[in-house]
Amino acid sequence: MVELQLRRRGISDERVLLAMERVPRELFVPNELRPYSYEDGALPIGHGQTISQPFIVATICMLLGLDGDERVLDVGTGSGYQAAVLAELAAEVVTIERVPELAETARAALAEAGYDGVAVRIGDGSLGVPERSPFSAIAVAAAAPTVPHALYSQLEEGGRLVVPRGSRRGQELVLVERTPEGPRERASVPCRFVPLLGEEGFAGS
Repeated sequence: MVELQLRRRGISDERVLLAMERVPRELFVPNELRPYSYEDGALPIGHGQTISQPFIVATICMLLGLDGDERVLDVGTGSGYQAAVLAELAAEVVTIERVPELAETARAALAEAGYDGVAVRIGDGSLGVPERSPFSAIAVAAAAPTVPHALYSQLEEGGRLVVPRGSRRGQELVLVERTPEGPRERASVPCRFVPLLGEEGFAGS
């Protein structure tokens, strides 16, 4: 996976590549889909959610540019896989999931994989976790129509946010940096995520 799907497609951050190598992705995939754990694609995990394609997880992590001493917020826990990768790259990871059943499954998978230090919260991810802010970085694993202001406001100065922005049908990963002059952003790769449902995301249930 690391050599064929990531390095050859432009993932050049060695810390990210090592993190992707270390995390046992099969522990975050439903049992019946474990033979497909390391294929280059998203997989269903129930409740209309997916575990993201490895290349996209690596791209998000590379865009965040983590050094290892940051506090990071992971929005849209899903199976817990992205939170586990982030835990390899940062000092502290808080993750939030709106579906209680997924949050519980993710908490168990993270503990089994050795990442029980990740704090798993249940709630509206579009509103973040303000009581644990500020964050050095925020990774959003669901699509939003715009950059959620609540998440941007929880970044420290110089902090970075990566979010898939667009419609329900297609988005682009956007890197946003908090600066004294306001948000500074640049687009990255086209992508397709499940929608971020919540007060500052898409309406729905």
